[in-house]
Amino acid sequence: MPRLCETDGLTEDQTEILKAVRVFVDEQIIPVAQELEHSDTYPTEIVEGLKELGVFGLMIPEEYGGLGESLLTYALCVEEIARGWMSVSGVINTHFIVAYMVMQHGTEEQKQKYLPQMATGEMRGAFSMSEPGLGSDVSAVSTKAVKQEDGSYAITGSKMWLTNGAESRLVATLCKTDEGAESVYKNMTTFLIEKEAGFGETAPGLTIPGKIDKMGYKGVETTEMVLEGHVVRADQVLGGEPGKGFYQMMDGVEVGRVNVAARACGLAWRGFELGVAYAQQRQTFGKPIAAHQAILFRIAEMATKVEVAHTMMVKAARMKDSGQRMDVEAGMAKMVASEYAHEVVEASFRIHGGYGYSKEYEIERLYREVAFMLIGEGTTDIQKMIIGRAMLEDYKLKG
Repeated sequence: MPRLCETDGLTEDQTEILKAVRVFVDEQIIPVAQELEHSDTYPTEIVEGLKELGVFGLMIPEEYGGLGESLLTYALCVEEIARGWMSVSGVINTHFIVAYMVMQHGTEEQKQKYLPQMATGEMRGAFSMSEPGLGSDVSAVSTKAVKQEDGSYAITGSKMWLTNGAESRLVATLCKTDEGAESVYKNMTTFLIEKEAGFGETAPGLTIPGKIDKMGYKGVETTEMVLEGHVVRADQVLGGEPGKGFYQMMDGVEVGRVNVAARACGLAWRGFELGVAYAQQRQTFGKPIAAHQAILFRIAEMATKVEVAHTMMVKAARMKDSGQRMDVEAGMAKMVASEYAHEVVEASFRIHGGYGYSKEYEIERLYREVAFMLIGEGTTDIQKMIIGRAMLEDYKLKG
C-alpha cells in the first residue's frame, strides 16, 4: 500500500536499511510465521538473520559497535518486522529499551561493557518493571534491594511479564531501595542484572520459572523472574547513583511507546493487506466482495486508519530525534496506533467471514496478537491520563 510518510525526508542510508528489512520480512519471516507461531517456537533463525542485518544495534552509537541510527529509522524497521510477525518485533523491543537506557543513563564503564555486546545481539536485554500485584501503579513496586556492608545489594522479590526473560542476559530491573529522597518515586533504583540465558536458576538467587502461556504473542518467551537474595555489585546500579530508577524507567517507557506504536502500525498494515487481498479474491452474487459498497467503505476506513496511525508514530519519533519533549505525542501515537490496529484487524477479520476463524488463515493469528497492543507500555486509559493532564496544563485558565 502507498506509504504517505515512508520516504519523506529519509536519507539514502535510511532508505537502504528499510529496504533490506522489508526484503528480509517478505522472504524470511512471513513464510514461516504461521508455523512457528502455532507451535510456539522461538524464531532462532530469524533472530540470527536480524543480527546479521544489524537490527539489534540500530540506535547504538558507532563507537560502541552499532549503526548509530535514529529512533525514526528504528521505528520504521520495527513496523516492517511487526508486519511480518509481531512476536519478532517483541524480541527486539525490550532489548532496544534496555540499550537505550544504558546509552542515556549508564556510566561510561557500563556503556563500554554492555553496548558492544548488545549491538551484535549476542547479549540481549529484558525490561523488568511489572510485578504479579502491580499494574499501572509503578509506585507500588515491592521488589526490595538492600545494601550490604561491602556496597553490594541483595535483591528479593518477584517480577512479571518479562519479554526475552529466558533469552536475555541483561535485565534492567526496577527495585525499591532505602536510599534516595522520601518521595516514593525517588527511592527506586534500576539495576542491570546479569544472568545466563535459559530457564531455571540462571544466576545465584535468580530463577526464570518457565514461559507464561499466552493467547497470542507466541514464539517469543514471556516469563516471571524470582529473586531470592540475589546479590548484585554496586557498579550494576544504572548510572551509578541510587534513587533515579523511576525516572530512568519512564524514559525507557516513553521511547517504548513509540516502539509499540510502530508494532501496532505493522499489524494494522498487514491486516489491511490481508483484508484487501481476500476481498478481491472472494466472490458473492457473481462479483468480488470488494465490489460491494459495504466492503468498499470498510477498506477505505481501514486504509485511512493505517495512514493516520503511521503518521502519528513518525511524528513522535521525529520529535524525539530532534531533542524535543514528546511524552504527549508518544502517548497519542501509542493510543491511536493500538486502537486503530485493533479496529483494522477486526475489520479484516470480518471481511474474511467464517474463514477468518480458521487457523489456516493468517488473520486469525493477527486477531489474537493485536489485543496485546492495547496493553503493552501502558493501556489506552493511561495514555488518556497523560494526554489529558498535559492539555489541562497547556490550556490552563488564567485568573
